[in-house]
Amino acid sequence: MSSDSAVMLRRNVKHTLRNPVAVFNAIIMPIVMMLMFVYVFGDAFNVGGGDYIDYATPGMLMMAIVYGLSATAIAVNSDMTKGIINRFKVMDVSRSAVLTGHVVSTVVRTTLALAAILGVAFLFGFSPTGSFLHWLAVAGVLLLVIVAVSWLTVAFGLAAKTQESAGFAMVPLIMLPFFSSAIVPADKMGPGIREFAQYQPFTSIIESMRGFFTGVPNDGQTLAAIAWSLGIAVVGYVWARSKFDKRA
Repeated sequence: MSSDSAVMLRRNVKHTLRNPVAVFNAIIMPIVMMLMFVYVFGDAFNVGGGDYIDYATPGMLMMAIVYGLSATAIAVNSDMTKGIINRFKVMDVSRSAVLTGHVVSTVVRTTLALAAILGVAFLFGFSPTGSFLHWLAVAGVLLLVIVAVSWLTVAFGLAAKTQESAGFAMVPLIMLPFFSSAIVPADKMGPGIREFAQYQPFTSIIESMRGFFTGVPNDGQTLAAIAWSLGIAVVGYVWARSKFDKRA
């Protein structure tokens, strides 16, 4: 990471710590969702045997990733609409460092949320059987997904006209895990929703993690997860750079 990117990272982390709403959405809200679905509703879900916590944890990790994205979109839009970018240009700060700083800070914030989710999961009896190499594979999938959706979020923030619209633009992405296999298997959903859940990107990502956690990797879902993540990352990066070059 360049020195300019490191400066932008420190700046964004400080802004996040000063924003209780961002901290709540990024870290506390995923824990609340896990408590609700596992502790309150867990016995109501039939996932084909096994403890529900083992089934739900990969889905909760996916939710933890998307719940903090609104803060990133709003922060990016704020930089664009309040003239901060022009100040950076006068200070001779690298243009790419502004975007990279937002992406890296999102990765750091999301990593903390994932650690909190895993901690709560273990308290609830989460018992993965995967090996150390399987855990490394899970970490790789998660990192790739976080970077991909971070670039897409930055692009949404740059494209939005106001901070409010930037936050609202992330709602479909935040809701997407609910229409995946995060909470219940896709084949238990109603017609139409079932097909959508089976073929949308988050289901592949979640099922890939489930395979690694159980020690039985699902190669097809993992390849799909990697393909989806790379595609999202490329679209997000190209779109973000294009919008940034036009507006900055």
